[in-house]
Amino acid sequence: MKMIMAVIKPFKLDDVREALTELGIEGLTVTEVRGFGRQKGQAETYRGADYDVNYLPKVKIEIVVPAKMVKKAVKAIQSAANTERIGDGKIFVWSVENAMRIRTGEEGADAL
Repeated sequence: MKMIMAVIKPFKLDDVREALTELGIEGLTVTEVRGFGRQKGQAETYRGADYDVNYLPKVKIEIVVPAKMVKKAVKAIQSAANTERIGDGKIFVWSVENAMRIRTGEEGADAL
């Protein structure tokens, strides 16, 4: 099993969810996060005062999939989240040793 974590622009969340659903991936965890990278933040005006926003809003998606589905899932996320602009995000993949469904006690791939 592999964990896929993607940090994307918030308005692309529904597109990514739909792309993953088409692959048969039914569950995902979504967290609202803030971060910065090459995008370098942006200038904002509040009550007439200018200030820099260094941490931009993003959405973090986490899914666990069988190893054989990783390439398809990563490609689906990349295609759906791509705006061809700086700040589109990143995708990370790492191994998951085990998973357990709390309700039934199922483990491994059966818990997904």
